[in-house]
Amino acid sequence: AFTEHSLPIDVSWELDVWGRIRRTVESSEATAQASDADLEAARLSARAELAQDYFQLRSLDAQKQLLDTTTVAFQKSLDLTNNRYNSGVASRGDVLQAETQLKTTQAQAIDVGVQRAQLEHAIALLVGKAPADFSIGAAPLAVTPPTIPAGVPTELLQRRPDVAASERLVAAANAQIGVAEAAYYPTVSVNVQGGFQSSSLAKWFSWMGRFWSAGVSASQTLFDGGLRGANVDQSRAAYDATVAAYRQTVLTGFQEVEDNLAAQQILANEAQAQDEAVQAAQQSLAVTMNQYQSGIVSYLNVIVAQTTALTNQRTAVDILGRRLNASVLLVKAIGGGWKVS
Repeated sequence: AFTEHSLPIDVSWELDVWGRIRRTVESSEATAQASDADLEAARLSARAELAQDYFQLRSLDAQKQLLDTTTVAFQKSLDLTNNRYNSGVASRGDVLQAETQLKTTQAQAIDVGVQRAQLEHAIALLVGKAPADFSIGAAPLAVTPPTIPAGVPTELLQRRPDVAASERLVAAANAQIGVAEAAYYPTVSVNVQGGFQSSSLAKWFSWMGRFWSAGVSASQTLFDGGLRGANVDQSRAAYDATVAAYRQTVLTGFQEVEDNLAAQQILANEAQAQDEAVQAAQQSLAVTMNQYQSGIVSYLNVIVAQTTALTNQRTAVDILGRRLNASVLLVKAIGGGWKVS
């Protein structure tokens, strides 16, 4: 019997004469980069949502603090009215009005806890904690909205991860056009075969037992019923679609930046006017209380003045919360702290 032992090694290279492989690699790399940018966009959205929830929670803390302080003031007003009633100066109606004002404010203070609990639970989920095991202590809203430098929109394209992702998808689609066009040209390959062959294991790796061969091959589709042309048209259409999507993403980004820049400026002016309204309401309340104690006006005037003062103070807190929210949205609109790599 005759036994032959062989150890063949076959190697084949496809020569990238027409750039098909290069363009395929470019498309894959661009798609991977777009996926990375999408991940950063998701992280940015989560961080922005966390910041929004946190500032909204602190706004509720400020509302609660204001209502608690107002409740103390209303309790003093009720005590004063009771004393005046016992002295025969005030009517029973004045006492009931003062008590109603007090209880209404206490109810509002309690009601704040509902939304605060919901925000606390939402924050727990965003930081990966069980709501039952997570809590945030109450604290005043002692935050000043940050100052955003001028010229922010010009930096938008370098900072927003969604814009970067869209641009990378355009690059990937453009590379796919090259891949589709390369199908019109033949595929050229270099084939090399070598190894050792012998009827004796002792001579298996001897110089005489070696063998090798090399060759070049080419393959080309002659007729495909228009498939290659259709693939090129499809790739170009996909490219046009990604370009349109990229343009829309950029325009949306500019709109979001301008919206929140405008909101910051307008709310800053509103906050200044509201602070003046708060001061005027407080002065009006002080004058009205003096007039009531002097018997010049009825307690209804006091109720109106107290309600006006409280409403203006709550509005001021609400405006501060809206300014902080606009700041968060602006930071998100310019891409946060993310940098394109």
